This record gives sequence, structure tokens and C-alpha cells, in this order.
Amino acid sequence: MRRLFATALMLLGLAPAAQAQETFRFTAIPDEDQSRLVERFQKVADYLSDTLDVEVEYVPVKSYSAAVSAFRNDQVQLAWFGGLSGVQARRLVPGSRALAQGVEDAAFHSYFIANTDTGIDPHQERMPDAFAGKSFTFGAKTSTSGRLMPEYYLRERFDEAPEALFSRVGFSGDHTRTIALVESGTYDVGAVNYTVWDAAVADGRVDTDKVKVIWETPAYPDYQWTIRGDADARFGDGFTDRVRQALLDMEAPELLESFPRQGFIPVDNDAYAPIEAVGEDLGLLR
Repeated sequence: MRRLFATALMLLGLAPAAQAQETFRFTAIPDEDQSRLVERFQKVADYLSDTLDVEVEYVPVKSYSAAVSAFRNDQVQLAWFGGLSGVQARRLVPGSRALAQGVEDAAFHSYFIANTDTGIDPHQERMPDAFAGKSFTFGAKTSTSGRLMPEYYLRERFDEAPEALFSRVGFSGDHTRTIALVESGTYDVGAVNYTVWDAAVADGRVDTDKVKVIWETPAYPDYQWTIRGDADARFGDGFTDRVRQALLDMEAPELLESFPRQGFIPVDNDAYAPIEAVGEDLGLLR
């Protein structure tokens, strides 16, 4: 009787929920205005769904730490992380792998920006002495380009903690907010992701008469796609490799502007050893 009942359900298209294909979910660190991210990453979800032939859902989060928590708790199986958040996530979920990074991410940079009323002039070789005593804002507390590497280079240059160097130190939460706070004069100086700055300037969203780039950091590895180590067991043998290839094949301009990146290249966990070392040194990894 039970077998006949199950067969009837199959014929009617009412198979038990356990037989339904699982949804593959991903998130991205909220490094810009959330509404812009939702609109853009929905396009990425549609692309991945068509390419991988599975249901794909973009799950927005409120903070960098929430992105890491969602990955750890299996609320998402794939994430577009920054360098530091990716290291954190892979430590929490053994077997997880960095799959692909943007072309720009192999040699990423942060910009130090300043309100023009400070009178600080751009410098090529090193951070200007005039930073000392000014107010300063990082981005998110665990942002690689908005906090980790800027703090590393600040300490290297001045041999002081930011709290000792600046009159006031804040954390804006994301790069878009950092630009707005420095442009308005709420903070004298800030550190931002160079791609967010360049895109905002190109779109006319920055008043470059009020805020300008003062110094650019040396290169370091940053953003990457990271997938959970149990993806193949749940979605089928070879699924991780298929996801990587789908990311590498992402070429449509309307998709790449979501990041923004020229395209994606392969990467592995070892590429982020320098980020892990700096995170350990600054006490941002536990």
C-alpha cells in the first residue's frame, strides 16, 4: 500500500520534499550600499542557476560578521568574501576552498582619502606626516581593504596604533559610507577599497572638490569566492569544480559590474597566507 501511495505521488508530481533538489545559496560581504548589492547580485544568482542547473538564491546580510556566520551555519554554501573574512570562514568550516578571485584581487589596493579642507596633499612614496592628529575612519571592522591592510600600513609607517596616531578613530561599516563621511568632513581621513572609489567617481557619486585620494597602498590579495567543503556531497560529485568554472566563465558586463571586476581567475587558499599572517599579527583572528 505504501509503495502504491508513493508511486501515485510521483505520478502526480507530488514527490516527498526529501526528493526535491536542494537550493544552492550564496551571500556577499556588504561592502557597499545594500540596495545596490541586492539588485546586482540577483543577476548573479540567475546566471548561476542557469549555468549550474540548480535553484540558486542570493542571501543578503547586514555585516561582514553576518556573512561569515551565515557560511559557518550553512545558511549559505558559497560566499563572495574579502581576504580576511574568507580566511575567517575557511577556519570555521574545515575543507572549504577559495575558488576564484577577481583579476584585480591578486594585486589589490586601498586608497587613503582626505577631506580637502585638511590641506593634505597627495603623496606617491609614503603616507604623509600630516595624517597625525587628524580624525580617521576605517570601513567595517573586519574589512581587508577598509581596515586590515590600512591599519597594517599605518603601523608600519608611524610605529603607532591608530588610536595613538589620530585624534579620533571610527568604523563606518562600508566603503560607500566611508567616502560620504570624509566628503562631509565628519572625518578628516579614511581608508577605502579602490574599486568602490573608482566606480563612485565614474558614476558621479563623489564630489572630488571636497574629498581626494592622498595615498595608495602597495598591493595585497583580497576578495574571493569561497565554497563549503561539503558541496560535492550535497549537490553531486564535481559540483565544486562546476561552480568554479561558472565563476571563471562569468563574462557579461552586467554581471561583472556587481563586483566590479574585469573577470575572474582561479585561486586557492594558499594565496591568502599573507592576509592570515597580518590578521594574526593585529589580533583580528582568534
